[in-house]
Amino acid sequence: MFRDRIEAGQRLADRLGHLADEDVVVLGLPRGGVPVAAEVARALAAPLDVIVVRKLGVPYQPELAMGAIGEEDVRLVDKHTMAMAGVSERQLAVVEQRERAELDRRARLFRGTRDRIPLQGKCAVIVDDGIATGSTARAAAQVARALGARRVVVATPVAPPEVYERLRRDADEVVVVETPEPFYAIGQFYRDFTQTSDDEVTALLEQAHAAVATPSPERDRTNDASSGYRSEVSVTTGGVELGGLLTMPGSSSGTVVFVHGSGSSRHSPRNRQVADFLNKAGLGTLLFDLLSKEEEASRANVFDIELLSARLLGATSWLTGQPRWQGGPIGYFGASTGAAAALRAGAELRGTIAAIVSRGGRPDLTGPRLAEVAAPTLLIVGGRDHAVLDMNRSAQRQLRCENRLEIVPGATHLFEEPGAMDRVAELARDWFEEHFGGR
Repeated sequence: MFRDRIEAGQRLADRLGHLADEDVVVLGLPRGGVPVAAEVARALAAPLDVIVVRKLGVPYQPELAMGAIGEEDVRLVDKHTMAMAGVSERQLAVVEQRERAELDRRARLFRGTRDRIPLQGKCAVIVDDGIATGSTARAAAQVARALGARRVVVATPVAPPEVYERLRRDADEVVVVETPEPFYAIGQFYRDFTQTSDDEVTALLEQAHAAVATPSPERDRTNDASSGYRSEVSVTTGGVELGGLLTMPGSSSGTVVFVHGSGSSRHSPRNRQVADFLNKAGLGTLLFDLLSKEEEASRANVFDIELLSARLLGATSWLTGQPRWQGGPIGYFGASTGAAAALRAGAELRGTIAAIVSRGGRPDLTGPRLAEVAAPTLLIVGGRDHAVLDMNRSAQRQLRCENRLEIVPGATHLFEEPGAMDRVAELARDWFEEHFGGR
């Protein structure tokens, strides 16, 4: 029903357009609800925050909720479920103590030093990636009320039909894109339901905070190179229009074009985390979709490296024609299959591309053009991503350009482990700064 949480968020945002004139704060339920909420916040041009709640699971069947807790000491207990499951008050207290500690930890982790966005008098839009029982969403709605929200809207891409009845006492409005039957689990309605990591949640919140702090051209027509530039753009290449995000710091020392891997898009939270890190270091970035929505329907296109590299070449040409582009060196940051496209395009643009970074890349898919790459190339692979690590070691032997292989200890293919993506960002920044500065 949904490709991933990003598409689900975009479809949900279409149902929430009537809130555009409201004073809205979008609140994602960590972790899976935050990527969905980020798309809603972007569409409504609203601030994004989290609302942290924890399910109280039956001790011997944790997926079965017997209640939920939230910030501001909100507590919901389903006495009927407790009785049916034979759970005592003492057992409930043990579960609640454990979940309360985790709730407090997550609230500190996700917000960091940022204050909670005030809800007093606001329209709070609570977003999750799906609702099954509704206990967590109910707790979140009550938290929003406790924090002074004037109006509470619960929104989700998918839920069972009876969700409206379950939530109507706690929410002023319930918005659901799809209400399929039978309904067994949220994940059955997503093609990609990969678990969202803490790092991804933190990165999305930081991106949203930065987007609000950085004037957009729609809000500030006087925006110029001295104050920086960040905007959604349309990248035209090969007669196809592809969505993109262009960010140019006030004084850029070069620009990095991102090439995402299979199943991702310009909204990839991992690439956006790295891009934001590079922006803070004074590097411009362009993230763009490699395929149109129609093209994504064919899985073969995702692995068509010739097509993907052609799109990258077109996007590079598009970038150099933009008035906001400040000139200077251009680099490529490729992930997974996108790394193969970056290397192939780099071979095509010998002498033009200053540096290439591959994250968990598939350089083996570059084919014989790998030996033609002239740009200094950094290969970053997780220490536990054994198959891809072997591929990169083999590819390194074929490279004729300056190159280095960096292994991030303990990291798997998606670099979801705490601190792993931060290390990737640091390595990429150092590589680009070293080779941009030398041009």
